Amino acid sequence: MVAVGSRGPAPKPTNVRLLHGDRKDRVNVDEPVPADVEIKPPAWLAAAARSVWRQYAPDLQRTGVLTGWDVEAFAILCDAVVRRRAAVKALRVEGEILRVPLLTKSGEYVRLPPSGDPDDELQNGFEGAIIWRRFRNPWLMVLSDADAQIMRWGGRFGMTPSDRAQLSIGKGGGRDPAEDLLS
Repeated sequence: MVAVGSRGPAPKPTNVRLLHGDRKDRVNVDEPVPADVEIKPPAWLAAAARSVWRQYAPDLQRTGVLTGWDVEAFAILCDAVVRRRAAVKALRVEGEILRVPLLTKSGEYVRLPPSGDPDDELQNGFEGAIIWRRFRNPWLMVLSDADAQIMRWGGRFGMTPSDRAQLSIGKGGGRDPAEDLLS
């Protein structure tokens, strides 16, 4: 049973611990094991996210990392990947910094007033130019949030580079975690 408010990082799932090669005395042999069922993406998952699902799910299921109980969590990861791709695409088109003209309360453009100094090189020739307000593109926040979710959920499925570097699945292409628990 997991205690509410436990400190430290979340424990790795048993199947990921086994793939990492953790010592057997540190593996929870009493962890509940889900039934071996066909794993399908949830009905609510969008078509683009289903494409991500089809890209990664077969390998994760083969190695025993993705089970029937993990469907919703993995779907969240797939959805985050799609949001990240959309944000990157929008940022390529719009840029990271957006600008809009400054408007008065009546809806007129705010223009640069004359400086009154003919030697003012900064404003010379720009009198009457529209003043623009610059701001960060909101897609940057979408990108940042999606990246955080991908790192968090991807790590739980052993999909980050540091997690993958620790995996040891043998030459057979994958071990059966249930078999390791019983041996």
